[in-house]
Amino acid sequence: MRHIVIVTTSYPDKILGSEAAGSFVEDIALELSKYVLVTVVTPSRSNSLQQCGNLSVKRFEVPQLPLSLLKVGNPSHWIAICKILSKGQKALIEVINNQPVSHILALWVLPSGYWALKVGEKYNIPYSTWSLGSDIWSLGKVPIIRNILRKVLQNAQHCFADGHLLSDATQQISKRPCKFLPSTRNLPVIDKRELRTCPPYRLSFLGRWHVNKGVDLLLESLHKLSDADWKNISVIKVCGGGPLEKLVRLEVNKLNLAGRPIEIYGFLGKSAVAKLLYETDYLLLPSRIESIPVVFSDAMRAKCPVIATPVGDLPRILSEFNVGCLSGKLSPASYSLVISKALTVALDQYIKGIEEAQSSFSINDIVNKLLNLDKS
Repeated sequence: MRHIVIVTTSYPDKILGSEAAGSFVEDIALELSKYVLVTVVTPSRSNSLQQCGNLSVKRFEVPQLPLSLLKVGNPSHWIAICKILSKGQKALIEVINNQPVSHILALWVLPSGYWALKVGEKYNIPYSTWSLGSDIWSLGKVPIIRNILRKVLQNAQHCFADGHLLSDATQQISKRPCKFLPSTRNLPVIDKRELRTCPPYRLSFLGRWHVNKGVDLLLESLHKLSDADWKNISVIKVCGGGPLEKLVRLEVNKLNLAGRPIEIYGFLGKSAVAKLLYETDYLLLPSRIESIPVVFSDAMRAKCPVIATPVGDLPRILSEFNVGCLSGKLSPASYSLVISKALTVALDQYIKGIEEAQSSFSINDIVNKLLNLDKS
């Protein structure tokens, strides 16, 4: 039986907040395991091996998580980075020595693709990469790291990226083709829903409380809404957690004192996300830096329109599919205006666009492409 290894720094564990980043990777692994043997190799807080049917998950201990907090430009992080690079290669080699591997899928280019490159060269195993925005738009700006990125990408059998603009940027670095492959996951189906035709509407933000995700931009824009706008809002739920937590709680408290109906929740598991989206009329996407967030495909599956900022692939998608409203600029004032506009329209106008978008974010289509990695 064919054996595909997924090496990734995004895989859910029992820590709240990890699921949003990696649950779609878990869904991909589970779906792939219906057809082939799958082993996931991922960093963790301790060493462990879990097996269920055709799916195995090998976790290897690293000195620090999340890995995104480690910076190459900080000499005090170099020892930890070297240890992690070594441990990842060792864990991947252990898997290969236990069971022949037909293909390695690296999510994402660094450090996962680096592990796949080193081990793939040694054992003559083809590998493919799947790029994230942080790979290309952040790490790709560091000269030495950019060279490593290029080498990893150029030696891969296939290159994928989870956004159209990101695919173009990946091609610029690698000087080779890079195909768009969306990141999406399976959400529980709650019930059949009908989109509302009039306010008051329920709005939700779901994501990390980080400047890239624009939660601070969102809160500033909410302060700019008029009393008439707030009459069209039933409730706004702000869900997640992260480095801007102090600011989020402070600003939400100010809005609450002004009589605005805003509620705060922490990180949500997959079932809770599904429930939230089925109870939401508009998902708020105020990002400053974005490709196509997983929560966007979540919203499409739950038939939930979005209110987005004009970043990444969101303008292209909202132009192609009528699934919500897009602000004219990346600013609190502009985002406030688009929220105000969205509160006055009937949501049933988005039904056709959402149904069309759903077919573009199919996990079955993604898995079919991945099943053919080592056949072409």
